[in-house]
Parts: sequence; C-alpha cells; structure tokens
Amino acid sequence: MFDAVFFSQFFILAAAHFFAVASPGPDLAIVVKQSIRYGKRNAIITSIGIGSAILVHVGYSAVGIGILIKNSPLLFDILKYACAAYLAYIGYKSLRVKPSAPEQFNQKEREDIQTGAAAFRLGFITNVLNPKATLFFLSIFSVIVSHETPNLWLGTYAIYLSLATMTWFCFVSLVLSKEKVRNKFLTMGHYFDWLMGVILIGLAVKVAFSSL
Repeated sequence: MFDAVFFSQFFILAAAHFFAVASPGPDLAIVVKQSIRYGKRNAIITSIGIGSAILVHVGYSAVGIGILIKNSPLLFDILKYACAAYLAYIGYKSLRVKPSAPEQFNQKEREDIQTGAAAFRLGFITNVLNPKATLFFLSIFSVIVSHETPNLWLGTYAIYLSLATMTWFCFVSLVLSKEKVRNKFLTMGHYFDWLMGVILIGLAVKVAFSSL
C-alpha cells in the first residue's frame, strides 16, 4: 500500500497538475467571468463543477478509454469541436449584452440571477469538454501512471486532483470577487462582458485548431 513507486507517481502527478491548472485556459476564463459577473457564490459553485469534472477525466483515463481517444482522431475532433462550440456560444452571449447605465447594473444583475445548478453545470461542462484537460490526463496517465497502479491509489489520485482543482479555482474566485476588485471590473459594465466574449471566442478558435 505504501509503495515508494506510487508515492513517486503521486508527487510527480501533483506537480504536473499544479502547473497545468494554473495556466490560462477555458476553465480560468469561465471562473473570471463568473467571479465578476455573478460574484463569489456562483464563482465557487462553478469552481466545484470544474473540480468535479476532473473525476470524469481520471475515470476514462484509468479504465483505458483514454487510449481509445488518443488513438482516434475522430473522437478527439468531436470533443474539441464540441468544446469550441460551447465556448463560442458563451462568448456570443457575452457579446450580446446591451449597454446600460452604471446605476442600472445592480437591478439588471438581480434580474439576471444565475442559479447554483446553472453555475455548477457551466463549470462541469466547460472542463469535461476542455481538450487541454483531456490532453493533460492522456499524457500523464500514459507516461506516469502504470497499469499496475492499484485502484486505491487511482482513487487517491482522482480525489486529490479533483480537490486541488476546486481549491485553486475557489481561491481565484475569492480574489476576483472581492468588492474592490469586482467593482473595478463592474465599472466597465458591458465592456467587460464584451471583452470576455472576445476572449472566449478566441479560446474557442484556439481549441478548434488544437491537435493530439
């Protein structure tokens, strides 16, 4: 159970995951948008959704479906185009936000409440369809994790990666949703929504042209 080989796998996996989760990508863009637009609560729920989706990636990598995805350009293309379309859709909705006077923002926000279920679903779907996450787990499980790794350790990896992802994005949510930070962005009003729309559509294009 306490084999040094598996401890070594864990630490390498944890280190690789730290750099991967902290790098810019669709997950971070969504958390930034949620933090500024909807505040701390919904941003944290979205972060939990992102972390929960990690279990899906670990699951298919552990049972070998990851090998099928890696060896099937068609399946990978379906995944990345689905992600690109989803990000483009969210970006398009942001670009459609109409200008409003600053004093109208709070009222508009109250009228545009996002449910916790919708916030969780946004994070979960974004990460599940994120080719960056898929490529990370395909690579890490084919290079670091062996077929001899016990299920107990695989479960430990899965729980750690999920919780570590949640923790990181919850931290980002707490920082960006602070009143002073958030108010600075909110003074931009619809310009912030437009900016995030452009970023999300740009990420959609990048994802669409990603490759194995």
